[in-house]
Amino acid sequence: MAGVNPIPDSYPRVTPYLCVDGAIAAIDFYTTVFGASERMRMPEPSGKIGHAELEIGDSMIMLADEFPEIGIKSPKTIGGTPVTINIYVEDVDSVFDRALANGAESLRPVKDQFYGDRSGQFLDPFGHRWSVASHIEEVSPEEMAGRATPEDA
Repeated sequence: MAGVNPIPDSYPRVTPYLCVDGAIAAIDFYTTVFGASERMRMPEPSGKIGHAELEIGDSMIMLADEFPEIGIKSPKTIGGTPVTINIYVEDVDSVFDRALANGAESLRPVKDQFYGDRSGQFLDPFGHRWSVASHIEEVSPEEMAGRATPEDA
């Protein structure tokens, strides 16, 4: 169509689309933990969420309930996820604590990293793995190489 931007102005080029078992609860979790704001929600007649969009800072995630009958399955249904979603936040410790208080499971506690971030990982109640971080110092590639230890691999 002439005059239509192929990349909509209000959308980032890359947007994770999460399938969850319990989209309404997931929207509440991401709003509480990450301070997400709900941009839109499209409920199905069954009450399931067919599509939702959440803004987190200058980024976005889309999500929907699982619909296994058409092959849309959550990490819990398929037995896990190979994907980790990285998110930078203002205060990694408080975000991590909020996540755990709201049902997330700690995978890697928050600590200062050799590459200049303070970060940790958790598995949310819907089976998605998150790495949360706050950047705490600038570190050159040479300094990173010198700081890295075998445990960092």
